[in-house]
Amino acid sequence: MENSFKSKALYYQLVDLLQERIEKQMIPHDKLPSERELTAQYGVSRTTVRLALQELESGGYIYRRHGKGTFVSDIQKKAADIAGAYSFTEQMKSLGRHPDTRILSFEQIEADKFIAKHLNLSLGEAIYKLSRLRSADREPLMIEDTYLPVKLFMTLDDKLLRSKPLYDLFSEDFNQTVRLADEELYASIASKEDAKQLMINEGAPVLHLARQTYNMKNEIIEFTLSVARADQFHYQIRHIRNS
Repeated sequence: MENSFKSKALYYQLVDLLQERIEKQMIPHDKLPSERELTAQYGVSRTTVRLALQELESGGYIYRRHGKGTFVSDIQKKAADIAGAYSFTEQMKSLGRHPDTRILSFEQIEADKFIAKHLNLSLGEAIYKLSRLRSADREPLMIEDTYLPVKLFMTLDDKLLRSKPLYDLFSEDFNQTVRLADEELYASIASKEDAKQLMINEGAPVLHLARQTYNMKNEIIEFTLSVARADQFHYQIRHIRNS
């Protein structure tokens, strides 16, 4: 096989072959053969196999679990539509996965210039900062830093946060109905700290997301900055043209 590739780099042709194999012969969470096995099956070098797997991982076709191997992603068939009200918990449940949220820290601080601007508050105004690690099937997928105006959530505490999903708290405990959310996202690579939390390699592809959530009075009630594993999230957006 190594000598038969002419028009494209070896690993690009291997990417095509593996992608076709994944789409036609495998289902989400199937385990791929090891690098050594793929090297023998396709008659290419170990380096070629590694480059091909890196390309498939960047494209969201596969994901890796430390010490366990490489698996087929399910994000090609099911994607989050961020035009709607996004919920990590509901999305994971819809994918047949068990979601879990671990609170890393919760504190009241003063809004700096950056946060005040994105919450439409005055500099120094009291806000809550909530840091969480979001996982599915015990696999860390996303780190979130959420900022909330204290004046809208005066009685919020650690016990309440652990009792139910955040958006349920908004509506059920604080009479804050979400009207819409604006979200921006861009691709990047994992920092050393984020990689440690997400159990991925430093420099692995990640998605950075910034989300502003509005209530029925058009007030910003939430500003969240997230870092998500790119091999586990695939977003699609529907644009509707008004006549």
